[in-house]
Amino acid sequence: MDLWNRIDRRTCLGGISRGLAGLALADLLSPPRSEGSVVLSDDSGVEAGCHFPPKVKRVIFVFMHGGPSHIDTFDYKPELIRLHGQPLPIAKPRIQFAQTGNLLKSPWEFKQYGESGAWVSDLFPNVAKHVDRLTFIKSLHGSNEAHGGALLKIHTGSDTFVRPSLGAWISYGLGTQNANLPSFVTINPTLGHGGVRNFGSAFLPPNHQGTRIAVSGKEAKLENLVPRHGDPLQRLELDYVRDMERVGVAGSMLEAIEAKEKTFELAYRMQSEALGRFQLESETAEAQKLYGIDGGPSDGFGRQCLLARRLSEAGVRFVQVSHAYWDQHSELKEKHAELAGQVDVPIAGLIEDLQRRGLFSETLLIWGGEFGRTPTAQGDNGRDHNPHAFTWWMCGPGIKPGLTWGASDDFGFYAQEDKVHVHDLHATLLHLLGIDHERLTFRYGGRDFRLTDVHGRVVRELFA
Repeated sequence: MDLWNRIDRRTCLGGISRGLAGLALADLLSPPRSEGSVVLSDDSGVEAGCHFPPKVKRVIFVFMHGGPSHIDTFDYKPELIRLHGQPLPIAKPRIQFAQTGNLLKSPWEFKQYGESGAWVSDLFPNVAKHVDRLTFIKSLHGSNEAHGGALLKIHTGSDTFVRPSLGAWISYGLGTQNANLPSFVTINPTLGHGGVRNFGSAFLPPNHQGTRIAVSGKEAKLENLVPRHGDPLQRLELDYVRDMERVGVAGSMLEAIEAKEKTFELAYRMQSEALGRFQLESETAEAQKLYGIDGGPSDGFGRQCLLARRLSEAGVRFVQVSHAYWDQHSELKEKHAELAGQVDVPIAGLIEDLQRRGLFSETLLIWGGEFGRTPTAQGDNGRDHNPHAFTWWMCGPGIKPGLTWGASDDFGFYAQEDKVHVHDLHATLLHLLGIDHERLTFRYGGRDFRLTDVHGRVVRELFA
């Protein structure tokens, strides 16, 4: 104690700062490493963080917030046409978000496309051209009738507890492919219905949470990211923060501080590369036209999809693009048509662009919402929430193109054949990335947690 009292505070902090400055620089310059539950040796032939050879290296998730109607988009139901206006001949769910009336046929025509003969409505004529590349899952089901719970279920695997998001788990398990960019980016996410929890890291280290990008008009930006890379004062500020936080800290608190420091270091490095990725005007006029960037209804979402491709191509592990608001309790015909007009060309363009640029061999593209909608009418021209059956599709490496898996009942109210729960979907996505969903765990509060909790079956029938 006497010795400590003879050392003044400035001398002490100065010595610590000099000693740790080299560590700060070494960490900044060192290559990224995975933080997953398993790291295999370099000569194993398996990427670090993977439990087995992955079929997919990156994921782009195109999320339709609000719940697009599966029976008006990709799940054709002739019985709805035949029995339009009549009472539903099967029992309605015991718990419903709201009361609905008689059966309501789709106001759109369905046609079969491609060699696979997949049914697609007139809402998605451009996506329909690519059905032979798509793998449809028409028997998805969840457990929550409300948007907030359903969004959390889709994004975190739990509709009741705070849990890490899918992108955060992937970031934690596999790390980053580009040290100058985040491993998880979310573009225009909703700040309602679960808000930041839908892209948060919860009890995982905070450097794995999603980096939010706002796209408004022609501008895409990361708030608070100022291009000061190389500024000596900024480097000194970062070193000072690191030195101050590490004095007298150990154990789990030190781990939390180290994770926080990684976010600061990443922000520092991003100034050299990230901002350039937002310069969509560097793309050719032909490429922008492919995404519907023409000043029309598809312009805004086209920019988001093009940015997603640029970030994925640069090595971002998980990119989510969100579009709202597909929640038509009324005005189904008018609003679904308007929303589809905003996304159909950009999504088709993204599929085509991934193929052209050779990214299809490494990138999985998935499309879907938090639930579907009822085949029974709400009011004169609307549908209510339906978590009991909905449709997603995906395309990319490792899965069977042109496949339709599972089916809902004759009216699209319940998943019926080869049912796929949200936990099964998560287990399957992780498997494609080379991760065993039962082994990717994090110990918190005295027990091991995982994305799929104690559930989940890998739907191997989807795999090529």
